[in-house]
Amino acid sequence: MEQQTTFKDLGLSAKMLEAIEKKGYQHPSPIQAGVIPLLLNGDKDIIGQAQTGTGKTASFGIPILERLDPSAKHVQAIILAPTRELAIQVAEEIQSFSANTAKIQLLYGGQNIRDEIMGLKRGPQIVVGTPGRVKDHLMKRKTLKLDNITYFVLDEADEMLNIGFKEEIEEILEHTPEQKKVLLFSATMPKSIQDIVHKYIGDHDTVSIKREEKTNKNITQVCYKVNERDKFEALCRVIEVEFDFYGIIFCKTKADVDEVSVKLMNRGYKVEGIHGDIEQRSREKTLTRFKNKTITILVATDVAARGIDVNNLTHVVNYSLPDNAETYTHRIGRTGRAGNKGEAISFVSRRDSRMLIFIERLIKQKIDVSKLPDPSHVIEFKKKRLIKNTKEMIDSEEGKYYLEFAKELLETGTPEQVVSALLKEGYNTEFDEEHYADVKEDSRTVASGPNGQRRLFVAKGRNDNMSPWTLIQFLERETGEKMWDVGRIEVLREFSFINVTPDDAEVLLAIFKQKNPRKPLVVEAKQKTNGWGGGRSGWGFRWGNRRGGWERRDSRGVSNRSGRRIGRSK
Repeated sequence: MEQQTTFKDLGLSAKMLEAIEKKGYQHPSPIQAGVIPLLLNGDKDIIGQAQTGTGKTASFGIPILERLDPSAKHVQAIILAPTRELAIQVAEEIQSFSANTAKIQLLYGGQNIRDEIMGLKRGPQIVVGTPGRVKDHLMKRKTLKLDNITYFVLDEADEMLNIGFKEEIEEILEHTPEQKKVLLFSATMPKSIQDIVHKYIGDHDTVSIKREEKTNKNITQVCYKVNERDKFEALCRVIEVEFDFYGIIFCKTKADVDEVSVKLMNRGYKVEGIHGDIEQRSREKTLTRFKNKTITILVATDVAARGIDVNNLTHVVNYSLPDNAETYTHRIGRTGRAGNKGEAISFVSRRDSRMLIFIERLIKQKIDVSKLPDPSHVIEFKKKRLIKNTKEMIDSEEGKYYLEFAKELLETGTPEQVVSALLKEGYNTEFDEEHYADVKEDSRTVASGPNGQRRLFVAKGRNDNMSPWTLIQFLERETGEKMWDVGRIEVLREFSFINVTPDDAEVLLAIFKQKNPRKPLVVEAKQKTNGWGGGRSGWGFRWGNRRGGWERRDSRGVSNRSGRRIGRSK
């Protein structure tokens, strides 16, 4: 059997090995084992191709920390990330290895610009930021200098280019010295990435990690569509109908971790929370209690949950969906291990619905939408669990110390009356349906057009050579999805309107929002007071007439009698 690589094998310092051990990491991931030695000992640029959740941040963060001069007061490494959430995550991860030996400055939109300027004046060695904000400091405000950097890192490069940051990246690169190491990490290598490679990356090593299977057949995936305000009650119901719930509840923010863990504790659950603001020693103690089942529920952020290695978790709960689909697969992969069965539960509010679409596209399957257990179901389950626990107590004789007291109690009334009084004393209103708060499951759809369709605005029209058919072609080409039922289409001079099914609308809106968050080409159309269509020239299309093509319908829904195919069959 081949011996597994350790971090010690990679040539890291004793101090760094100690930091890695404190984090709970035992063995480097494939991308870490490939990149760390190259970055520590080689002179070439590096291209890393691996999906999110494979440990890319540590693969470049650890060796950069090893090679930095902590006494120098200039920026030695710049790391660009596509979103502020990822930038924060990258900065926190690198900081967790540094033991405060390196100063790291975050730069992203939405943060106080004056605080950023003050931070830059203090002389950070590492800057992590989004391209737009970094460019602002570098070229407009002149508060950032990259003249002496040694490392230039592009993290999630394909995402940055999808969002539209190519120009900003190139402008930032132009303000860096020729003698530097460029590190590019990307899940995919489209032509836009290859153009960056050819233009800005010289002699380089490539580390490519095979894409892992996205779904584990041992994991059952379900979701509950609930309003944001009802998530906690929904969570309690889901936990209550399990005999042996042992799992991790993932929250998006530290504040959510604190709130959810305290509320669960008040309900009597064995639970603790961990996040980045809790000191390392306390986190380690919590993890020890979780692994030995002193507590059975752990509430955590993604960063804090890294390094947890437990093979017998029954559940993973996404209290909020993560900011990217890859993180979802990384989360749920913590259950269903070592041949065990596991369940992944997600609470999906209205604002999470688009991310759910990205997740389903990534894992190539629909996640079943389940109906929450109602109060009567929860109460029946609680009764069964109480009967089961009582039988186990009798069999184990753990209750023998109370036998004399029990005899005294039975003298106060009939057995039924005594047990009833004890249940009331111990459980109060837990077996009363009226005690349970209402949870409204969110089944809303935006039924903006005829037959529940949604009307979308597309920023392309006749000036862009669009016709109804070429508009459909354009949308299908951009999304990679077939639209089976398209309603009314209006192609005007500079823009168009199109009615599509709610599912197709979510896909279109999500994909075009990802391509350009600031100004997507496709958005929800504003409702018009005089109804949908706004003209006599609206036509609808449906795929699959008897001749195998798009069937055109007029504004009344009447098919053209010829059955002529609009365009060609696909």
